[in-house]
Amino acid sequence: MARAPIDPAAKLECVSYAPFRDGQNPLQPGLVISPEQMTQDLAQLAKVTDCVRTYSVGNGLDRVPELAEKAGLKVMLGIWIGTNRIDNRAQMETAIALAKKYPGVISAVIVGNEVLLRGEMTAADLTANIRYVKSKVGTIQVTYADVWEFWLKNRDVYDAVDFVTIHILPYWEDFPIRARHAANHVDVIRKRMAVAFPNKEILIGETGWPSAGRMREGALPSRANQARVVSEILQLARQEKFRVNLIEAYDQPWKRMWEGTVGGHWGLFDAAGGRDLKYPAGEPITNFPRAKIYAGAGMVFSALVFGVALLTLRRRPWSPHLSSWVTVAICATAGGALLGVAYDKLIVESLGIGGWTVGILLFGAAVLSPLVVANTVMYGRSLPTFMELVGPREYRTGSRMQTILGIVLLITTVLATQTALGFVFDPRYRDFQFAALTMAVVPFVLLTALNRPAKGTRPITESVFAGALALSAVYIGFNEGPANWQSLWTCGLYLLLALTLSRARVAQIQE
Repeated sequence: MARAPIDPAAKLECVSYAPFRDGQNPLQPGLVISPEQMTQDLAQLAKVTDCVRTYSVGNGLDRVPELAEKAGLKVMLGIWIGTNRIDNRAQMETAIALAKKYPGVISAVIVGNEVLLRGEMTAADLTANIRYVKSKVGTIQVTYADVWEFWLKNRDVYDAVDFVTIHILPYWEDFPIRARHAANHVDVIRKRMAVAFPNKEILIGETGWPSAGRMREGALPSRANQARVVSEILQLARQEKFRVNLIEAYDQPWKRMWEGTVGGHWGLFDAAGGRDLKYPAGEPITNFPRAKIYAGAGMVFSALVFGVALLTLRRRPWSPHLSSWVTVAICATAGGALLGVAYDKLIVESLGIGGWTVGILLFGAAVLSPLVVANTVMYGRSLPTFMELVGPREYRTGSRMQTILGIVLLITTVLATQTALGFVFDPRYRDFQFAALTMAVVPFVLLTALNRPAKGTRPITESVFAGALALSAVYIGFNEGPANWQSLWTCGLYLLLALTLSRARVAQIQE
């Protein structure tokens, strides 16, 4: 980019700060973040911003004003309120005491964050809490923060605050906004809110873009898109002279439990390792920082697929048709091109024992499928049925490679169906595994097209899976919309796998 979005020479107005890392979770009972950990963070953030916004004074965050003063930072102090009135009062009293002790550090107090969105408090109760805090903190300004629509639905809150703090997250809109239109969307909403709430400043309390996760219609999370959106919003803020707080300073992996992959990747800094800035000044921005390694690994993998085909050919007394080599070439090319993408998605998107188990199994199937199919094509065999793998003894195959291929097909089918049904019944936070599925499914499709299965009865198991995949693909395609290429790609793979399974046949055994 011509100008780095995060540049120490032009510091940010403010950025949301949550200190949790290395498995820490604000919902852990008794968790208190050490001052040393927050001191490291604030020293790093002081190089790129003049202010941090917090959301709570619990979990040790009551030390932030003290530590921010030493780092030369201002603080927009957040009070977390919800359904528990006792906890609410404790949060408010702590924040009031901090505001009195650090009036030169705390620039504003934010009473509640999206409590109306979550439905945890009425507007009347919220207004009462805001007025109570405001009566205790002297000249420090007091506000409330929520998604912009909820300000329009609860206009009474406007009278209680000193300025209006709105959240505009183009990715999460009911009708998601593409990255290239995100800055303009923020400006349009800001101006609309200024008309609805005149005579008070409109602060954009949260805006930004995720660097990883699933697409929502045309909204694609990526490092490059995050850099673009942040850069364009900041440029717009400078031109229009309005204040903006970016969400957020550091990636927060704990949010993935509630918001999927995308929830943990809103930070300007990575969560793991050295907590590095995702796009430092003067360096090219890429969605795949390890692209050269992935490319090298992909080339080796492609060569390996051809190697398996050549080794198999040495054991066969006949020369395969050109179509067999074309099949091997397509398997090698698709596998080599997508190996790095599939691995990257495995590392970024896997969460918990279940997530890692599914991810590793699918990645393993993706790697094995092109290799085993290359061998099967050269032998002139067809795709085995599940009956040959787990059916009665007289139906089972005696070939070791056919057994391996059958296992890979079964794993791919089960996981593809599991993910497809997930997108049907609970799609919001699920990732599209298009890379690994392509590596696994394409070889099966080519093998079935090249070496037709034996004539016989259509097995019920394959038919059920094929029907489930086909129906799911149609529903998902309509539900996700035509702008979501990740969805369209994945649905295409579901349909190809369904077609492959529908062509399975079991030869009858003569008694």
